[in-house]
Amino acid sequence: MKILFIGDVYGRVGREMVATHVKDLRSKHQIDVVIANGENATHGRGISPLHYQELLSAGVDIVTMGNHFFSHNNPNSFYLKADHMVRPANIHPSAAGYGSRHFDINGHHLRVTNLLGRVYMADLTASSPFEALDKILEENTDVVHIVDFHAEATAEKLALAYCYDGKVSAILGTHTHVPTADNHVFDNGLAYISDVGMCGPYKSIIGANIEQIIHKTKTGIPMHFDVATGPGVLNAVIIEIDEANGKALSIDRLQILPSEVTHD
Repeated sequence: MKILFIGDVYGRVGREMVATHVKDLRSKHQIDVVIANGENATHGRGISPLHYQELLSAGVDIVTMGNHFFSHNNPNSFYLKADHMVRPANIHPSAAGYGSRHFDINGHHLRVTNLLGRVYMADLTASSPFEALDKILEENTDVVHIVDFHAEATAEKLALAYCYDGKVSAILGTHTHVPTADNHVFDNGLAYISDVGMCGPYKSIIGANIEQIIHKTKTGIPMHFDVATGPGVLNAVIIEIDEANGKALSIDRLQILPSEVTHD
């Protein structure tokens, strides 16, 4: 099975990058399943029903979330009917939606779990991601299991990866919006990267307006951040998994830059 996992989709520019590139990437790389983190899809905070459907129409099969799960004022009925959405599993059980789901997509069977980190994460209170994943593994026996670990600290992400190497197929870091270069397959078949990166405005500070972020950083004065405009970047990984045993065979980074950006 080949899975395209797209990092945090940020605002209109991020959604447009998905709409422009996903179907071509699907064909070019013979992708079976597309997963995208959508927790920043609507104006950089949360996701609206309209933009959720927009991502699905663009070719995304599964949308994961994160600490901005409640940032958009959606009714519980939306989350309960969003059959292709996975929200953090380690938030309060009264929250609408599902933190781990089984999917049958074009003959491919997989489980997708969304977890929140607890280090430097202030927007949404989370319980232990380790205990949450233990419970999920006790209750489910899916062979292919992808975990979106939405967390700030790389050490926390690595700890989860080493703990569950051989127990899940992939642990993919999201949230910091900056792609890391540590993608590799662990000894027991777990595909890992500390952060997939962002799909959103290239000339920005993690998706937001540069001058506003600089002003707050210099002065410490709270202010509203606008989503940046301009050309977009798409950061993703392609994971190949043996469906017979759930072990990853490879994980490769993929980046689409604006055409005016060149490298030596």
